[in-house]
Amino acid sequence: MERNLVFIALFAALIAALGLIPKVDLASGVPITAQSLGIMLAGTVLGAKRGALAVLLFLALVALGLPLLAGGRGGLGVFTSPTAGFLVGFPIAAFITGLIMEKWRSGNVAVVATLAAAIGGIVVLYAFGIAGLAQVLSKSFAESALLVTPFLIGDAIKAVITGIVTQGIAKARPGALLSRA
Repeated sequence: MERNLVFIALFAALIAALGLIPKVDLASGVPITAQSLGIMLAGTVLGAKRGALAVLLFLALVALGLPLLAGGRGGLGVFTSPTAGFLVGFPIAAFITGLIMEKWRSGNVAVVATLAAAIGGIVVLYAFGIAGLAQVLSKSFAESALLVTPFLIGDAIKAVITGIVTQGIAKARPGALLSRA
């Protein structure tokens, strides 16, 4: 129990810390932040329930007003902004990513983690994010999807990084990969 709480708090802190990393602008001008990498890693390393709990703890701190989101944003207002759908999707994305890791035990950990991060951290997260954008901006789902398309490159890179990091943890400290425990 205590170990689980420590890992949940540690990953909430990791997600917050990744929000502090300055954005990287692609050649197209699209900014890429590292925060969703933490969401993906929470799922692949902690598993479904613990990963979602780490993200929920992080979001609770954001709701309390701590400026932990990329760009130093925080407070209840962010939950009504155009990116609110992504925030709602964060814990669900971590849960689905972790669930895939827990259920898909055969195969190379790096490959499974990369695919889990792509499904949970991109497909699921984008579904919520696009729906939120459509709602807040009064646009169609298709129009909103076009707005986030440039971010797919960065998120695909983060999914690959998630696979590599998760594989490294599996080799160095197999007991710390709670999604496979």
